[in-house]
Amino acid sequence: MKIFYSLILLFLMIFVKSQTGFDVLYEADYKLIYKDQKSNAVSQEDTFALLINGKESYYKNMKKYIMDSLKLEKKINEKSGIAVGLKYSTDFPEYIGTTSGKLYVTSPVANKIFKYEESNNFEWKLINEFRIIGKYKCQKAVIKKYGRSWVAWFTEEIPFPFGPYKFNKLPGLIIEIFDEKKDYVFSMYNFRKRKYFARSANMEPKATLVNKAKIFDYQRREIADPNTYNKLIDDPETLRMIMKKAQERAKNYNPIELSIE
Repeated sequence: MKIFYSLILLFLMIFVKSQTGFDVLYEADYKLIYKDQKSNAVSQEDTFALLINGKESYYKNMKKYIMDSLKLEKKINEKSGIAVGLKYSTDFPEYIGTTSGKLYVTSPVANKIFKYEESNNFEWKLINEFRIIGKYKCQKAVIKKYGRSWVAWFTEEIPFPFGPYKFNKLPGLIIEIFDEKKDYVFSMYNFRKRKYFARSANMEPKATLVNKAKIFDYQRREIADPNTYNKLIDDPETLRMIMKKAQERAKNYNPIELSIE
């Protein structure tokens, strides 16, 4: 009986650990250049960390990664003020866990935290074209996914089937990927060995599970309603600036996924 309870305790410890962190062996960092639907849209940039342990990967925005680490170390908290929130704000706040069978996505919407799951069913077409990107020999692959046509360049020199955002299941790490209109262009700028437990990987293990279609509906409604910010911000000038940006974003909304399939 004592052995039984010890096993139960061990299982619970492993379960809790798996819900709140991620064992990291390698890290790939990506830069994203993206733009909205305006014909003269100015490109914007953001960066992301892809944490890898061989069988799984975990992807999150670099600013969110830094902010979550600071929260965990109690250097900032929910009362740190709007300036801190703006410093670490991003258009891409979701966390994405990738396994061979499923994708697990956690995302804040309108001050609530939701999560959804989807099947990991990427069916790539490998193209007999090669190029050197940085120091890696890369091969071309194409796919139609989420309402866009994508071109990826991957390398078997880094034998992990992962990449930025949800993209994965190629015979090597994705070094570069972009859609045909180049609204979204991901490029890896750093790859290194790591060996640590990222306690701040998923700060929201108790997020509410919803259907994917529902969370996308929540996001569109939030973007279309800039009055969401009224109850969050007291300073009139800051509120006017944020509402103006929100209205502009709603008008030219260009999500990475044009369809949820």
